[in-house]
Amino acid sequence: MSTPPPRRGRPAVSVGSPDDPVAGGFAGFVREHRAGLGAVAVAAAATVAGWAAWSRLAEPVRSHHEQMLLPEAVEVTGVAAWVRSDVRGEALRNASLDGGLPLDDPELPRRLARAFDMHPWVRQVIAVSLRHPASARVEIACREPVAMVGVKGGLLAVDGDGVVLPSADFTAESAAAYPRISGVDSSPQGPEGFPWGDPLVEEGAALAVAIGPEWKGAGLIECRPVGPRGQRGWELVGPEDRIIHFGSAPGREQTDEPTAATKIARLRSIAAAPAAAGRIDLTQRDPVADAPRSIPAP
Repeated sequence: MSTPPPRRGRPAVSVGSPDDPVAGGFAGFVREHRAGLGAVAVAAAATVAGWAAWSRLAEPVRSHHEQMLLPEAVEVTGVAAWVRSDVRGEALRNASLDGGLPLDDPELPRRLARAFDMHPWVRQVIAVSLRHPASARVEIACREPVAMVGVKGGLLAVDGDGVVLPSADFTAESAAAYPRISGVDSSPQGPEGFPWGDPLVEEGAALAVAIGPEWKGAGLIECRPVGPRGQRGWELVGPEDRIIHFGSAPGREQTDEPTAATKIARLRSIAAAPAAAGRIDLTQRDPVADAPRSIPAP
């Protein structure tokens, strides 16, 4: 009886060899997509690194933002009713402070004060205070318009010191409510917020301040200089050719000329009387009106 031939065994297959259906398929996938898988790995690593970096920096960034003073966080008090300008926005923008300022800047209060002090409407910066979170309070006092100076083509507003004020804040109607200074041939020597630079404007503005509400009470329209420089006087012009000779500007009275207070007292009595055309001279002393009044005895 013959012996059957030995059975052939399956060839041994090493794990992970190309002949392994499982391992070979995965290895082939990796070999075929090696570049793409590398890019995915790099992107994933970058994402993780970015998130870690933002986690470390986010809080400092937020903290830094909270320490920045932005324009909308600046409170301005003392803006007068006659001011139509955006004082806060203009002051910060003109001083290049509208991009945000660090609250820990030791010069910040001074820089804010300087910015508002340069605005043409601001007469004085009273106080600057910083607060947390990032905010500030600026207290100002505004210049007050007292008269309009007649110039070629229109009017320019001035305050009691003859400082030129922003024309954009006035309309033709609002400008007409102020006394008019005529007879000025010069132009302002500087921009808005600076003195006109002409003694005529200074005297006219001082006269407007001294007369005050009596302008309207006496129906006055304008004032104008008369006479040579060394002996200059002022005339007040009213309706129907009514002219009141006021004389020297306040504080510049000639010898034996009544004081501004005496003239204004007489002007007040004239305003209470029926309007009369013609010329009235306030420089002539009135023995009765100017005499001291005695105190009644008990």
